[in-house]
Amino acid sequence: MRSAPQTSPLRSASPPRAPWRDWLALSLLMFPVLLVAVDNTALTFALPAIASSLDATGVQLLWIVDAYPLVLAGLLVAMGSLGDRIGRRRLLFIGSTGFAAVSAVTAFAPAAEWLIAGRAGLGFFGAMLMPSTLSLIRNIFPQPNRRRLAVAIWAAGFSGGAALGPIFGGWLVEHFWWGAVLLVAVPIILPLLVLGPTLIPESRDPNPGRVDAPSIALSLLAMIPAVYGIKLFATHGVAPEPLAALAAGLAAGYAFVRRQRALAASASATPLLDLGLFANPVFSTAITANVLALFSYNGFILFLAQHLQLLEGQSPSESGLAMVPALVATVVAGLLVVPLVRRVRPGFVVAGGLLLSAAGYAVVALGDHSGGPGLLLGALLVLCLGVGAAETISNDLILGAAPAAKSGAASAISETGYEVGSLLGTAILGSILTASYQRNLQLPAGLAGAPSNATAQAGETLAGASELAQALPAPLAEAVMTAARAAFDSGVHITAAIAFALMAGAAVLAGVVLRKVPTAA
Repeated sequence: MRSAPQTSPLRSASPPRAPWRDWLALSLLMFPVLLVAVDNTALTFALPAIASSLDATGVQLLWIVDAYPLVLAGLLVAMGSLGDRIGRRRLLFIGSTGFAAVSAVTAFAPAAEWLIAGRAGLGFFGAMLMPSTLSLIRNIFPQPNRRRLAVAIWAAGFSGGAALGPIFGGWLVEHFWWGAVLLVAVPIILPLLVLGPTLIPESRDPNPGRVDAPSIALSLLAMIPAVYGIKLFATHGVAPEPLAALAAGLAAGYAFVRRQRALAASASATPLLDLGLFANPVFSTAITANVLALFSYNGFILFLAQHLQLLEGQSPSESGLAMVPALVATVVAGLLVVPLVRRVRPGFVVAGGLLLSAAGYAVVALGDHSGGPGLLLGALLVLCLGVGAAETISNDLILGAAPAAKSGAASAISETGYEVGSLLGTAILGSILTASYQRNLQLPAGLAGAPSNATAQAGETLAGASELAQALPAPLAEAVMTAARAAFDSGVHITAAIAFALMAGAAVLAGVVLRKVPTAA
């Protein structure tokens, strides 16, 4: 295997840059980060307006949401490796220009089918953005301490954008129209396109090799069915379709791994993904920590959003605002751990962050949820402090463990971990929660006059119970919601206990494997 230099040849051949230029470059990289983060969450609040304006069916609305992450997840590895080959800055500019152009066109989509196609196009160009920003940070900031702070700011931008998305999206839809949520990408990306060529240095793998088209096809055939299967599993449980999709993804993934190993053994070919990265225990454990941190966060948000809106009666925007303090805590924790790792080993910081996430779930597993949202929001705050700390340091460890020449591929693996962790948190914990709710729900007597389909839906989900209660007289409606709350809370207790065990185990793993990583100089 070729040995890779620790800095890009483009950086090493150039005279030293003034530090202020590096930080200005980082500030420009925040624009695509914010764009992707806002886009991930803002569109949710535009769905009712989209359904009304475009006469979209329920299936079409599902694909409007899903088309973007499916294409994005399928192309992350390919795009990260492509950036190593053709230049990460070049790929970032291509992705940013394409993202802005497709957003502008899609904002005026005349039909749901056009909007779905546009969302798929955004996934294609979006896959070029996040790995490029993180890998460019690796090469702009080769010094560990400066890189760690830059990664913390990068993670803070992503968390801040995720928090801003629901508020920003709701405001745009309320004051303009649903297309404004997409059209706003154009002004957000302009500063990068205007100033980036001057301030952001190019970097690439000095010995990239040719792009292997079959590997790209196999990566798509592995990720898209797998991600689709996980999403189906989250909504439909164990059924033939999600199982078939997962099986197809796993089969293609196996073929992808075999091809990468064969290409690595060949003297005349280069693998799309250097599997040797996973042989580094620091790299592999940091990826695992990233996946589980997102697993815990998204699993928590899944049941908290339902609790706030369906049991506490909050509107979507009110529940989004209620979560903002915890999301701000994610940003603060990510920034505070940067000086901390100068005195405490990074592995212990990651383990401590995962333990905080475990503590948040312990509060939920053992607490009483009937006294208002305070306990759950407090638990979310604790969990987010842990996620912010673990994510920042694990991302830095991922970049530090990978050679600079392979930073695009390493960043793509990290981003894929984000997607997989988010989906698994929703799918696994969501399925457990739903199954427990259905098993424990005991609807009151006296529902014989209610529509049978409404009663059946109440037995399936908390949202169904809420809709049924709205059509019933007050005493019976209260009895239905009391039963639904009890069943839902029992599921939350079980889900939280399982998540607690997973997070505690991950903390032990991180503490053991990463314990020898030295503190920052």
